[in-house]
Amino acid sequence: MGTVEFVSYDGAWPALCLGTLVIKVDGKEYQLRGLCSGGSCGFSDDYVESFITKGPWSISLYEYPELEPYREEIEMVINENVEQGCCGGCL
Repeated sequence: MGTVEFVSYDGAWPALCLGTLVIKVDGKEYQLRGLCSGGSCGFSDDYVESFITKGPWSISLYEYPELEPYREEIEMVINENVEQGCCGGCL
């Protein structure tokens, strides 16, 4: 497989998932948006308390189908360089 390098990510709490990820794949730079959190959020059965769990990132490669063979490497690089998020930072 090729070489995937992390360049930058500008997402920030409370919407950590909404940043722009910049990576290089085999020396070519790509800007991707839309990280998907492996975390979750919700409310207790009585809706009194909220909860948030963090989890590893995945990414949509819809706009860059040519990167699909690199998915595993890309997600590994993301998870090594971007703090884990949750679907619930906005909660």
